[in-house]
Amino acid sequence: MRTLIAFTLLLALLSPGFSQTAANAGAGLPKGPSEILAAAAPFYDFSSPELKPWHLKASYQLYDDQGKPTDQGVWEFWWMSPKVHRSTWTRSRAEHTEWSTALGALYRKDSGSPLRYFEREMQRILFPFPTRDALKSGGMKLDLKMPPAAKPELTCVSTTVQSLVDGKLQESPNATYYCLDPATLELRAVYDNQFKKEFSQLENMQGRYLPRQVVVTVSERKHFTVSVDTIEALTPAEAIFNPPADATLKQKVPGSNDAQGVTSGLVVKRTKPAYPSKSRRRHEQGVVTLADVIGKDGKIHDLEVLDSPSPLLAESAVTAVSKWEYKPYFLNGEPVEVDSIVSVVYKLSR
Repeated sequence: MRTLIAFTLLLALLSPGFSQTAANAGAGLPKGPSEILAAAAPFYDFSSPELKPWHLKASYQLYDDQGKPTDQGVWEFWWMSPKVHRSTWTRSRAEHTEWSTALGALYRKDSGSPLRYFEREMQRILFPFPTRDALKSGGMKLDLKMPPAAKPELTCVSTTVQSLVDGKLQESPNATYYCLDPATLELRAVYDNQFKKEFSQLENMQGRYLPRQVVVTVSERKHFTVSVDTIEALTPAEAIFNPPADATLKQKVPGSNDAQGVTSGLVVKRTKPAYPSKSRRRHEQGVVTLADVIGKDGKIHDLEVLDSPSPLLAESAVTAVSKWEYKPYFLNGEPVEVDSIVSVVYKLSR
């Protein structure tokens, strides 16, 4: 899985940040944010070597940037060990499979149209909790805060990635909020950038919480839904986990789910979006949210509009961001592909 980064480009001024404090935790819940995440982490550790092999099959629905349903697909995940697992996506005109091997290599085989952003994020959507290594690394700033849209009966921990840049500690401009039921430590919602992921029908899977239903919204519009159809024990069959001879080596060392494992790239070419004159006359404004892949060459690939207040503003943002170029990102000395989210804010002057 690629690492995810996020950028916000402003054509006016940034929207107000989250500032409300979290609701009071239950009597049995730890008081501090790090203690809360530590108490909840064992219920979401799907990379533990203690797990027995398992298989998951889920149906998903994609939506366009206006919240209208488009393609449907099926995702299957086979897990044998923390290093050995396989994912397969199947939908109309496309099939994609990735194999992670015991030697630490990641292979893939693709046919048809490329995966869209939320398909690529499937593991992060179903297994969203910070990894054990990320929690122990000290690379995240933790706090108790409640996003405005969260339910007051939940307890929310905000996490902000911190990294050293030229010897100085810098924080990511975007926080991720994990909102839990204080009585059961069930994860009910995750707020990440402009996305809200809501989890329901949680099921106990080998002592872990796994949601049967997930709804992802952007700007209150539905953009991706997942329904888990099958969760079952797996009798390991080596053929399932062995990549075929025509599979492509994607990367020698699997990427981390956490940005601190990746050496940051830099924007070396940035084109500022133009505010369309017709949009000004129509008083169109708001945030265009884009997803893209920063390739090993530092160029923008697979650019798609996730959410936009109007087609004209979306076209303006895509035209500009498609021309951006980066100094490539590296993991353990190897160039890697990186998923990124770009938010372009259009706001009319008063």
